[in-house]
Amino acid sequence: MGFYNSHILPHVINLAMRNRELDPYRRRVVSQALGRVLEIGVGSGLNLPLYGPAVDEILGLDPVPRLIDMAQKAANLSKIPRTLMTGSAQAIPIDAGSIDTLVTTWTLCSIPDAAAALQEMRRVLKSNGRFVFVEHGTAPEANVRKWQNRLTPVWKRIGGGCHLNRPIRALIEEAGFRIIRLDTGYARGPKPLAFFYEGCAALR
Repeated sequence: MGFYNSHILPHVINLAMRNRELDPYRRRVVSQALGRVLEIGVGSGLNLPLYGPAVDEILGLDPVPRLIDMAQKAANLSKIPRTLMTGSAQAIPIDAGSIDTLVTTWTLCSIPDAAAALQEMRRVLKSNGRFVFVEHGTAPEANVRKWQNRLTPVWKRIGGGCHLNRPIRALIEEAGFRIIRLDTGYARGPKPLAFFYEGCAALR
């Protein structure tokens, strides 16, 4: 990791994710969690205080050590037992079939191999578990997609590997998940950055 990625980018991500426009999405997704939860891309821990009494344990995974350090402070605001780990979603250090709820909030965009990560997420989820998420990705309009494709090479460099043009629904379904509910639409902001996918999926 270079100086920017290890020391500056974590603070940029934390600031961007504190956008109040994201709060309703975040709260809706986290409110669905129950049992033993694995949050992929826990970041600076902004979701941690939002988990409710239906959650027995929180496991948080993120590849950036500085973000995990920030998340430890946020974890102190929650009484739920939690373990925060530095690691890759492409090799999740958790036993197969041990998670009740998978949670991602604006995470799949920045994982280098999102397909591999989703296979790992599928591996650790219980047969009756749920995957709840809100992500940004490819837009339905051709002119917006054109700009997403143009901007992504530069955006990845300054945004910690974030892709603006990932086909979120296709990625989830191709990994062996069944979409139970999916709401899509634009949030406030520049359209290439703001087409959101919010939903719930289960194993096929």
